[in-house]
Amino acid sequence: MATEAIAAPATARGDAPRRRGRGTRSNENAAGWLFMAPVIVILGLFLLLPILMALWVSLTDWNGQGSPFTADVPFVGTENYTRLFTEDGLDRRDFMTSIRNNIYYVGIVVPVQTALALGLALMVNNRMLKGKGFFRSAFYFPSVTSSVAISVVFLFLFANSGVINNLLGFVGIDGPEWFADSRGVLHLLFGAVGVDTPPAAMTSGGPLGLTWWDWLSGPSVAMVSIITLVIWTTSGTFMLMFLAALQNVPVTLDEASTLDGATRWQRFRHVTLPMIKPTTFLVLTLGLIGSWQVFDQVYVMSQGDPAKTTLTPAYLSYRTAFRDFDYGSGAAISFVLFLIIIVLTLIQRRVLADRDPVRRRRGRWRRRVPEGS
Repeated sequence: MATEAIAAPATARGDAPRRRGRGTRSNENAAGWLFMAPVIVILGLFLLLPILMALWVSLTDWNGQGSPFTADVPFVGTENYTRLFTEDGLDRRDFMTSIRNNIYYVGIVVPVQTALALGLALMVNNRMLKGKGFFRSAFYFPSVTSSVAISVVFLFLFANSGVINNLLGFVGIDGPEWFADSRGVLHLLFGAVGVDTPPAAMTSGGPLGLTWWDWLSGPSVAMVSIITLVIWTTSGTFMLMFLAALQNVPVTLDEASTLDGATRWQRFRHVTLPMIKPTTFLVLTLGLIGSWQVFDQVYVMSQGDPAKTTLTPAYLSYRTAFRDFDYGSGAAISFVLFLIIIVLTLIQRRVLADRDPVRRRRGRWRRRVPEGS
C-alpha cells in the first residue's frame, strides 16, 4: 500500500508536463491556423470558387444570359468535352487545329528562348565583360514593355511593305505576305522544290482529326512572326533567372576543373549545367506554361488568321465564349488546356528529376535481402 501511495504522486507528476506539452502544441496549431485563415479565405473566394464555378459552366449549355446556376440553364454533362475529341464537326476541327498550332509554337519557343536566355546569362556573367549593368538592362528591357505595344510595333515591322520585307528585298529575297499567307513554312519549302500538291496517302487520314499533310505544314509565316516576338520579349526575364543561378555557382569548382585540364565546354557541361539544373527546370516549366497560354499577341496581331493558322487553345476559348456566346464549350476548352499543362509539367519534372544510381542499387539490394533469407 505504501508503495502504491508513493508511486501515485510520481505518476501524476510525470503526466503533468505531458498534458502541458499537448496543450502548448494545440495552442500553436490554433494560432497557426488563425494566421493562415485570411489567406485561405482570400484564395478560396478568388481562386478556388471561380474555378469550381467555371467547371460547372463547362458542364452546361449556358449562353451568357442570366445566371448559370439556375434551373433554366441546360445541363449537358460531358458533351462539351466529347464534342472536342470524338464528334466530327467544326468544333473538333478548330480545337485540333489550335492544338497543332500550339505544338509548333511550344516546340520552337521553349527551346529557343531557354537557350538564348542561358547564352545571354553566360555572356553577362563573364568576368571580362565591361558594362554588365548596361547589357543586363538592355536585354531585360523588352520583358517589361507592354505586350500590346510591342505587338503593334511588330505588325508594322512585318507588314507587306514593312521593314522586314524591305531588308529581305536588299538581299534579293521576295518577302512573304506575313499575315495573309496561310501556308506553313514546310509547305513553302516543299513548294520551292516543286511539291505543290500533297500525296494521296497524306490526305486520307491522320491523328486528332487532321490529315498528315496538315500536320506537316509547319507554322505559318504569321505564327513565325509571333514566335519571334515572344522569344525576344521573354528571353530577358529568363536571363535574369539564369544569371542569378550562375552567380551562385562556386568559383572554386570552375577553378578546380580548370586545374584538372577540363576544357571550357567540359566545364560548362559537367560543372555549370548540373549546378543550375533547378533553375533550368524552373525556366522550362514557366516557358511551357506561358507558351500554352499565349493570347495577347494572337489577339492583337492576327486573331487566329490567316485561315486559323495562328489559332491557339487560349484564344479559341475566348472566341468561343465571348464572341460565339457558347460559354460551356469555352470553359471546357480552358479546362482541357489546364490538364495539358499539368500533364506536360509532370512529364518534364520526371525527365529532369535527379537520378542516383547508387541509391537505386542499394534499394534493390535491400529489397532482395528478405527474399534470400
